[in-house]
Amino acid sequence: MYCYYDFSLQLQYFTMQINRYIDHTILKPTTLITDIERVCSEAKQYNFAAVCVPPPFIKTAKQQLANTAVKTATVIGFPFGYSAIEAKLAETLLAIVDGADELDMVINLIALKNNDWQYLANEINHIIPAVKQNSKVIKLIIESGVLTDEEIIRCCELYAPAEIDFLKTSTGYAEKGASVHAVELMRKHLPEHIQIKASGGIKTYAFAQELIDAGATRIGCSSSVQIVSEQNEPGA
Repeated sequence: MYCYYDFSLQLQYFTMQINRYIDHTILKPTTLITDIERVCSEAKQYNFAAVCVPPPFIKTAKQQLANTAVKTATVIGFPFGYSAIEAKLAETLLAIVDGADELDMVINLIALKNNDWQYLANEINHIIPAVKQNSKVIKLIIESGVLTDEEIIRCCELYAPAEIDFLKTSTGYAEKGASVHAVELMRKHLPEHIQIKASGGIKTYAFAQELIDAGATRIGCSSSVQIVSEQNEPGA
């Protein structure tokens, strides 16, 4: 007996589903608890990879996302990165206690721009043990939009041996966010097992797709629902 099989369904199944690349993000300083409830509800509806929320809302997000595959992420030393190492460590430990699965930490850009790479090495060496001992994920934000290519490459060389999980382009608060060029440069100079998160100014499916094609494995954005909707449009 002949059985018709719709190969378009198989193709659709294997097509990249961008929702699983997305960290659905809300980090504005005026964030309300209703905002957290909304982004968590959207994250569950669209099955995003994670939500990224301000530290005071970790517990709320964790409760909202209970019994789902969506991870709870937060930020450390955000958005400028110049908090003392001890302060970043304290933030990290508190975030872990509150239930964060993933930690997006801004590196000390003042140290970088003053060519103090030893400070940066010391910073990550203080943070990594707390993250790894608790089996959490760390994403280091280097603010690629304000760095030269040489500085981006040196960040790759410095942080790869520290066994970070992700190198992340941007906070979204600098004058320039994610770029295809920065992602390509990072991918070229990082080991395969270290992933890349692109964030900052990602508002369309087309741009998100470009960044993924360049090597990003996570996309941090607040326009997540719009991006998923655009993927599902004919011709996307």
